[in-house]
Order: sequence, then structure tokens, then C-alpha cells
Amino acid sequence: MRRRPRKRFVTPPAADAFRLDTPAQAADAVAVLRGRALDLLAGHGVVIRHPALQAALRRAGARPARDADRLRLPRPLVEEALAATPKTVALAGKIPARDIALPRADGGFVMRTGTGAHRYIAPDGTSRPMDLRAVTEIAAVAETLSQVGFIAHPFVHGVPEKTADIHGYAALMARTTKHVWMQPYQRRNIGYLMCIAAVAAGGEDALRARPLTSAITCAFSPLEFKRMDSEVIVEAGRFGVPLHACSLPSGGGTAPFSEGGTALIAVAEILAMVTIAHHLAPGTPVIATPLIFTLDMATGAAQMACVESIQAAALAVRVLKQGFGLITHSYGMGCDTPRPGAQSMAERSLLGQAVSAAGADILGGVGQLQTATAFSPVQAVLDDQIGAMLRRLRRPPPVDDDSLNWTGLTAIRTGGHFLADPHTLARCRHGLQPGAFLRPGRQSHDANDGFTALDTAREAALAAIAAAPQDGVLSTDQRAEIAALVAHADRHVPDAFAETGPGV
Repeated sequence: MRRRPRKRFVTPPAADAFRLDTPAQAADAVAVLRGRALDLLAGHGVVIRHPALQAALRRAGARPARDADRLRLPRPLVEEALAATPKTVALAGKIPARDIALPRADGGFVMRTGTGAHRYIAPDGTSRPMDLRAVTEIAAVAETLSQVGFIAHPFVHGVPEKTADIHGYAALMARTTKHVWMQPYQRRNIGYLMCIAAVAAGGEDALRARPLTSAITCAFSPLEFKRMDSEVIVEAGRFGVPLHACSLPSGGGTAPFSEGGTALIAVAEILAMVTIAHHLAPGTPVIATPLIFTLDMATGAAQMACVESIQAAALAVRVLKQGFGLITHSYGMGCDTPRPGAQSMAERSLLGQAVSAAGADILGGVGQLQTATAFSPVQAVLDDQIGAMLRRLRRPPPVDDDSLNWTGLTAIRTGGHFLADPHTLARCRHGLQPGAFLRPGRQSHDANDGFTALDTAREAALAAIAAAPQDGVLSTDQRAEIAALVAHADRHVPDAFAETGPGV
């Protein structure tokens, strides 16, 4: 019996200055993906590994699907959850001046630092595994960045692996007045992290009144949910902490290999988490957080700043924001190269512009490099400046007679100019200042030995680190209580990485 010949797939030539692209079909992408996401949940469903949640969803109207632990979520069930989900979110800082209200009244966004990084690129350019000293330096720099509203804790080395999240979170919480993003690494650590937040807030009631932390809960793409992430939702509801419902699909791996297919998985998983949160922790604010990747099939590496990932991220944000009315959060900074430089700046600027233009409320990833696996405080300073520029770009320019200087225009004479015009004098200081970016002439540039924005950013990062208070921002009693919680976790948390089973 002859084997059927393998089907050959031919890569179409890319469009360029002389070759036309394949015509794209015009479609209302938001409407199409909105309908398909609801269809996918109702017809195929999601896998739920949490027995109590399974039972709660069945009572609410979820239906068994063809796989074990898979439940179909009918449209009315999802739409009920969407209607009940709060339309505003408060992310409190340790002081009122650091509070964030979303969506912003001016239609803008806030930024947050990168999370999950395993390596630290120090201001002097050396690279090392992320450690607690690096966390304090990240906090010091982020504390000075005007566009950054909250800070995420990275993955810390040099501490027990089973409690790395607790060590990193505790160190960061003690070092910043800004809101902190919590990312639990295993189920048994969630309670410790929440207790650390309560200590920093001044007690559980104070934390509920002013949630100075918010927590990530993730899907296990495609369309599965681990027990740990369901427990995060339960604990967030108990402590009054907002949730970032996070989907991290990789096109070609855990999602279809297309921008629309990858965005669809992200939207469907986030809608499922909104539904889960409504039944596990009703009234908990949920922030839709699509974090999009695409597999490089030549290397197997995930990419966050390739054109396909950028388009899918912007599409997912539009669907979640416009199609479902959710507050949205996605990567707005980031690159796939391991060092600050030309490629990094190009990739993160394209990503930020696309996601900002899509309407995201939070642009994440400040300072992150190499697909979110490394962090550079120098890059964070540059990202803060990019964020300021994106904020201006997102604001439509006025075109009324006053902004056009219609009176001056219609009175201009031959050979005239606007240098001394009252309109110019009133507005000439309103332009965005370059900050870390430089605009020198050639002579000044050469006289300063080619000093660049990277050098300016390095100086700013080093100055922020040097000026940070040695004892942080918490009281002596708070620091001692948090240290006791961390020590208790080191002694009593079992090593989940040595265990197996759905409870991990």
C-alpha cells in the first residue's frame, strides 16, 4: 500500500515595493470575534480542574461537554457575568497620590513594569540572575517613573524556589509607594501573599477599603483552567483585591496560527474567567489581560513583538474593550531581543503604538527584554518616555478656530511669520519635552563623545537607585511582620514542584 504523499505548503512571497499584497477581506473584526468567542464557550467549552467551581457552574447553568472536566458555558451565563462585572477598578497606592482609577477620565492609560523576568540587566550592562537586590533597584527606578502607575514583582533567584514569589513580592511591597501586581506561583502561596498585602495596607479591612495590590489569574491555554488560578479568584474575592484575567496564547502552539485565531483564544479564555469570577467571587473587579505570543517555527521560541503578535494583541484589546466593555491590559512595551538598543526601541514602539491605539487601559512590560524574560532599569527609563509620547499620540489634536489660530492666519501678510504671535507665545511651552531622549546638533553630539539617550537613561536609573531610602516605605513593625510571614512560608510551604496532580 502506497503512502499518501505529504501535502506541500508553499509560503507566499511577501509584499514589497514592487509586489502587491493579497487583498484583505473587509469585515467587522470586533463583531465577528465577539460572536465566535461566545459560540466557542457555548459549543465547545472550557476545562475546569476545580471541583467546587465545577459544581457552582453546573448549578448556574453550565452544561457537560464531550471531554472530562469540560463545561460548556451558554451565552446567557456569560452575559450575566459580563453585566455584573464592575465597570470601574480602583488600584490604590500606599498614599492617595499614587491611587489609580480605571478607566481614566481622560481616556488615557497607565503603565506597569515587566513581570516574570529571570535575568537582570544592571545599569552598567552586566547581566545576572534576578535577585533581591535587583528587586530593590527595580522598585527604586519605577518609583521615579511618571508614566508607571504600578509595579510587578519578578522571579527571584537566591531564595527557596518554592517561595520565590513570596520573597520577591515582600521585597517589592516594602520598597514602593505604588500599587503592586501580585503573581502567585503555586496554590499554597496565595494566602501568604494576601497576608503580606494586608500587613502593608494596615490590616485586612484596610486592604479591602484601599486595595494596594491586584492579582493575576491565568488560563492554561488552550481553554483550560488549573485549580491554582481558581483559588486566586477565591482569595481575591475574600480580600477585596482586583483581578487581572490573563490569557497567554502562542499562535501556532496553544492557539491557531493566525492573528484572528490567537486573539479569539485570548478573548474566549478571558470571558470564561469573567464568568468564573462572577460565581466564585461576585463583585470582584476583573481586568481583561490578553498577553499575546507567536511561535517562531524555525526555533520554537515565543515572540511577543513580531508583527503577528502585535496585530493579535491590538485585535484582542479592541474586542474586549469595544465588544464587551471590559477594562483592558496588555503588553505595551517589550521586545524579543536580550539587550536595550535599536531593535528593542523599534519593536516596543510599534507594539506600544498599536496597543495604545486599540484603547488599552494598561500598557504593561516597562523595562522588559527578551520576550519578558529579562529586565533592564535603563530600558524602563526609556519606556517611560515612550509612554509619555504615546499618551500625547492617543489624544486627538484640537482643530477649532482657536487651535488653528484662524484670526492670525487670515491676517498674515506677505513675508509674515508666527514667531512673535500671541498664539505661539501662549502655546510654545506646551509641547512634550524630550526627557531622556536627546535632540542635539551635530557639534554638540560630537563634543559629548556621542552621548545618547541610553547614556541619559543610565544616569537617571543610577540616580534613582542611589536616592532610594535604605529602609523602604514600611514601618519597622510592618517589615518585621512581613519577614515573619516569609520565614514561616519557607518552613511550611511544601515543594509543589516535587508533587504531581491537579491540586498543584
